[in-house]
Amino acid sequence: MRNGSLNAKLRQISQTLSDIIEQDSDEKVMVFTDNRALQELCAQINRLLADRRNIKADYRKKEISYKKMLSNISHDIKTPLTVILGYLEMMRLADGENEELRKVEAKAGQVMELINQFFTLAKLEAGDMDLEIGKINISELCRESVLGYYDILQGSDFAVEVSIPEKDIFALGEVQAVSRILNNLLSNAVRYGGDGKYIGLTLREREGYVYIDITDRGKGIEKAFARNVFDRMYTLEDSRNREIQGNGLGLTIAKNLALQLGGDIFLESEPHVKTTFTVKLKQVPNGRVNS
Repeated sequence: MRNGSLNAKLRQISQTLSDIIEQDSDEKVMVFTDNRALQELCAQINRLLADRRNIKADYRKKEISYKKMLSNISHDIKTPLTVILGYLEMMRLADGENEELRKVEAKAGQVMELINQFFTLAKLEAGDMDLEIGKINISELCRESVLGYYDILQGSDFAVEVSIPEKDIFALGEVQAVSRILNNLLSNAVRYGGDGKYIGLTLREREGYVYIDITDRGKGIEKAFARNVFDRMYTLEDSRNREIQGNGLGLTIAKNLALQLGGDIFLESEPHVKTTFTVKLKQVPNGRVNS
């Protein structure tokens, strides 16, 4: 085989292998040639690709098993903790305003909230959460979400800017899921951007989608950390401040819910100027779901 023909075959093998990796496909490298060395090379490459496929399949099975196990464990922990909280409440009510019992009850409540978040995330990642997606009034949900934080924002002297069109805007979603997304993002803005004393919520529509921007003017998130904020158990201790705050699940849950609704969440941040989380959902034209 001449050098020109050999180089052409090698380029063909390289391009095929590159396509397989980029597309994450299960194809094999196929090159028609009489050259024994090239035939052996393709055979060895295909052996490596087969091993790669098997490793990926085993990983998926283990990941699904792990997520279901986590979901089951979270459920099993919730039951006795609910009973404990019930007894603590009865003891506190029977003993009057007992400060120690109140503190224990508050800490137990925090543990329950954490377990609930683990349970929700485990169900989402295991594919066990069925969301009945349909037409929802996104304008109304945005107003309700902001009003839910009115007392907190007013008590902390936040400046609040809300821009929601007067007409009702509809999107594809599920009421409880979208409400949780908005509450998680608003809570995140209050907790980590509170030093900016500003919260903004803007609802807009563009090219078949609705966008909800939730903005604060706190310390912001450096670009080096921005890609990690939606990762499971990632906290903003390095990007917002140096103290560990939160459990790192709120944004992960919000992102997973948005994806399951056919949407997404994006982040743009300029430290000490503006940090905006944007929720993207499919719009329902004229309030009707397309058939």
